[in-house]
Amino acid sequence: MKAIQIVKPGNEPELREVDKPTPGPGQVLLKVSAAGACHSDDFVLNMPAHGFPYSLPMTLGHEGVGVVAETGTGVDNVSEGTAVAVYGPWGCGVCHFCSRGMENYCSRAAELSITPPGLGVDGAMAEYMLVDDPRHLVPIGDLDPVRTAPLTDPGLTPYHAIKASLPKLVGGTTAVVIGAGGLGHVAIQLLRHLTPSRIIALDVTEDKLSFAKEVGAHEAVLSNDDAVDNVRAITGKDGATAVFDFVGFQPTLDIAIGVVGTMGDVVIVGLGDGAATAKVGMFTQPYEVSVRAPYWGSRSELMEVLELARDGVLDVSVEKFALDDGLDAYRKLAANDLRGRAVVVPG
Repeated sequence: MKAIQIVKPGNEPELREVDKPTPGPGQVLLKVSAAGACHSDDFVLNMPAHGFPYSLPMTLGHEGVGVVAETGTGVDNVSEGTAVAVYGPWGCGVCHFCSRGMENYCSRAAELSITPPGLGVDGAMAEYMLVDDPRHLVPIGDLDPVRTAPLTDPGLTPYHAIKASLPKLVGGTTAVVIGAGGLGHVAIQLLRHLTPSRIIALDVTEDKLSFAKEVGAHEAVLSNDDAVDNVRAITGKDGATAVFDFVGFQPTLDIAIGVVGTMGDVVIVGLGDGAATAKVGMFTQPYEVSVRAPYWGSRSELMEVLELARDGVLDVSVEKFALDDGLDAYRKLAANDLRGRAVVVPG
C-alpha cells in the first residue's frame, strides 16, 4: 500500500510503498477515508536528527477517519464497514485520567512509551491504518469523512481549550483568537456558537482577517507591533476576558499578555517556542490572570464536537489532496499557504 512517511528528520516526507498491516489481538484495521495534515506534523518533520524521539520510517497523520476493514482476535465491539473517526491522544486506558476518557493527559504514556498515531507510531497518511484499541474509535455515521477528519484535532483541540473558559465568557465579554488558520477558524465558529462574547481575531494578512470575519469574528486586527493598542481600543480598559493563542511564538504571547484583562484567561494552544511565564506576576498583570496550555481533548469531547458538526455548527475549510499528491499538502503547510486545513484522501 502507499503511505506518506517521514524517513529522515529535517527532510520532506516521502510517498512510499509499504506492507499493508495486519491487526493483532485487540487491534482494528481501518481503510483510511481521509487524513488531515497538521502543523504538528511539520514540527516533527523539522525536529533535529540528534535525539529524534521516534523510530523511522514512520507514517504521518494523527487526524484520521476510515472504515473498519478488519478486526483482530478479541475485538467484538466494532463491526466491519463502520465509518469511524480516530481519537488520537492514546493513553494507557487505566490511569486516573484515562479512566475518565482524558487520555490526552495519560499519566503513564511517557513511562510506557505510548504515542499518538503519526506522532510516534504509524498514522493515517496511508491507504490503511492500525488502531491499537477499539476504544479509540468514534462512529461518525453519515458525516462527510473529508470534513470530519480535521475535527479530530483542529475541532477537538480548540473545543477543549475553550470549554474551561466558558463560565467567564458571558454577555459583555471579549474573546480574542490569535491565528485564524486550521485551528483558529474553528475556534471562532465554536466561540460564536457557544458564547455571547464579542470575538476579535488576529492574523498577519488581510486575507486571513477577511477569512476570520467570514467564519464569525466580529472584529479583525493585524497581528503586528500595534496589535495590543488596536485590540485595547476595542475592548477598552476591561481588556479581553479570554485570549486563545493558536500560534504560540513569543510575539503572539506578548500580544496575549498585553490584551488580557482582570480575571482573564490566556490559553496557549499553538506549538511555538514562546513562554508567558516571565510576563506573569504580581504588579505585572491585571489581577487573577490565568495562563494555561491545554493539550488536545478527551474522548467524550470528540463525541461532542462530532455532534456539533452534525448539527451544522462547524464548517471546516478544507483543501483536498489525493494521496499521490499528499506531499504538496505538506509543502503548502510548511509555506503557510493553506486556507483552513489540508486533507489527504487515499481513494
